[in-house]
Amino acid sequence: MSAANRPVIVIEDDPFLRVMQLVLDPDTSAERFAAFADFFSHDEPDFANYCTRARARAPGLFPAQVRLVDTQEELCEAIPDACAVVLESLALGWEEIAAARHLKAVQKYGVGLRHIDTDACARRGIKVLTIRRRANIACAEHVIGLMLAQAKMTKRLMGRISPEALAEIGLPYRPFDRRHTPNSNWPRIRGVRMLQDATLGIIGFGEIGREIALRANVFGMRVLYFQRTPLPQPQERQLRIAYAPLHTLLAESDWVVPQLPSGPALKDLIGRAELARMKPGAFIVNVSRPDVVNRAALIDALKSGRLGGFALDPQYETPGRPDDELLTFDNVILTPHIAAQPRFNALSDCAEMVEVLAREIAA
Repeated sequence: MSAANRPVIVIEDDPFLRVMQLVLDPDTSAERFAAFADFFSHDEPDFANYCTRARARAPGLFPAQVRLVDTQEELCEAIPDACAVVLESLALGWEEIAAARHLKAVQKYGVGLRHIDTDACARRGIKVLTIRRRANIACAEHVIGLMLAQAKMTKRLMGRISPEALAEIGLPYRPFDRRHTPNSNWPRIRGVRMLQDATLGIIGFGEIGREIALRANVFGMRVLYFQRTPLPQPQERQLRIAYAPLHTLLAESDWVVPQLPSGPALKDLIGRAELARMKPGAFIVNVSRPDVVNRAALIDALKSGRLGGFALDPQYETPGRPDDELLTFDNVILTPHIAAQPRFNALSDCAEMVEVLAREIAA
């Protein structure tokens, strides 16, 4: 099929959405294909076969012309010929919809539709599709996993099951009088916590924040959130969350989870003043962007003992350094940018979107 006769798919140029270009557009460069084959190799060693399988799920859509767009202006220029559009953060308003003569489906890379004029799409008979991103679910799982590891002091206690090993961390063995008492926590470890009835404060309540809140609810946590615009109250009740100004959230939360996008305006959002407002002994778990927490202020709060603990993924430097000062604290957990893993999350999302788009365009 000549390029001129192929269906045109316009895709926002997100690094992961480029996988759809590799699946659908045979003119994608060999250099890009090789880069992604390497990127996915530890989870999918046969990336070419993955692309073949994904194409088989999308009859009529391969081969396509894929046009990647970075800006709103580029979207407006590309959309007149498009039969489908895939967007993450760019907007699809009446102007874009009016120019889209052949548009049959809009795929949002996520579930939030505030940047898409769904009413205008409905009037034009354009199907609006969403996907609950697997990477967002993985990030939420990672947050809960880090919280549990901190609450149960896993890093400090891992493998320390003998009196000798416990004595190395300042826990000399002093047995209970077993004639009268049980023997649970025979090392007399202080500071073990539960998530039940604790307060979780989520700063930035996007799609990952919602996934975290859903899981925190299951653990019986009280969930506060802060963002620039509060949600409608019916939605808050449905999600079992409550809005709080940032200073209130910091003061009341046992666990603080910043879940914010990149941008210079949010750098050092949590600095010395914010750390001082936090409840003594509270924890921070950050799987969004490291520089939202000021590193120097964080280390001082850990040294003072005011902060109960800290967990981070990814790091302030990539790759990290073996002499990172944060590694010296037994109440700090660092993981090497794995929160959204495995890679199959992105591969499965893209294959699903390709299949659904093919079905809608063929309808």
